[in-house]
Amino acid sequence: MLLVESIDRLSRMDDQAWRSLKAAINNRGIRIVSVDLPTSHQGMTAQSGDEFTDRMLAAINYMMIDMMAAIARKDYQQRRLRQAQGIEKSKASGVYKGRPVDAELRNRVRELLAAGLGIRAVARHAACSTTTVMKVRYELAQR
Repeated sequence: MLLVESIDRLSRMDDQAWRSLKAAINNRGIRIVSVDLPTSHQGMTAQSGDEFTDRMLAAINYMMIDMMAAIARKDYQQRRLRQAQGIEKSKASGVYKGRPVDAELRNRVRELLAAGLGIRAVARHAACSTTTVMKVRYELAQR
């Protein structure tokens, strides 16, 4: 049994990935029980003994889980779209500038690069990602 707080905690993935996850869960015989989906609670109790009723409840449960997963994905996509639209609007009006550059970190990275350290060594010593090191290195090359 896989107990989740809400189906949207389990899946916000695209349809193909959701089908793949669902198949893996079904192949292992795992039953999904969601706190916010009462039809799934029957998975925590003993079966009724009536095969027809058990199969009907299982079918309804799978249908509800699929619907809730689809709704969670749609909601996730809408929120991402609205967030991007809001950022774009804020940038156009000059309000949104993004995360400020950490000048101290960039200076440290420049010093380590100038000392001849490699990208990974610089990242390790500066406690930053290799992507940050490569960005700073690129900026230095553009000067």
